[in-house]
Amino acid sequence: MISIETLISICLGVGLAASAGFRVFVPLFILSLASHLQWIPVNDSWSWIGQTTALIALGIAMIFEILAYYIPFIDSVLDTIAIPLAAIAGTAVMASTLVDLSPLFTWGLAIIAGGGTATVINSATAATRLTSTATTGGIGNPIVSTVETGTATVMSFVSVFIPIIAFVLVLFIFFVGIKLFKKITS
Repeated sequence: MISIETLISICLGVGLAASAGFRVFVPLFILSLASHLQWIPVNDSWSWIGQTTALIALGIAMIFEILAYYIPFIDSVLDTIAIPLAAIAGTAVMASTLVDLSPLFTWGLAIIAGGGTATVINSATAATRLTSTATTGGIGNPIVSTVETGTATVMSFVSVFIPIIAFVLVLFIFFVGIKLFKKITS
């Protein structure tokens, strides 16, 4: 039987993975910060993520990623490489938060739930940016970038502090995304 701690760690991982779909380094930095401050436990093999060096490196990467999305053309280039990076980041944050599980279950769940969630959300955000570029000539892209960064940040913190609500927010994001997709394609 799955314990409540395991269920919470799954919700935490899914929430952080969803955040990785919006911004790759925001949830990694917040996970590093939360681990460093001992707000959340991480898998023993991921204890390095809470070290000061990792915190600084991920913080710098996060800042560069956020700023790069405000530069025309660079934002579109980032979207082309962000899908595989989001899948990797989603898998990583999910695997790091799953404690006391067998490696088979940890990595299976991390790849499917973590990587899958991040990939689906990142694909949707790339389509949103493409639509913004096509309809506004790129003028609307900074607004899209701000919303994505804000969503990644809020989702990451909600995941750390209220993981079950984060999981519900992920379901809501999927529900809204499906509704929008159906509306656009009909």
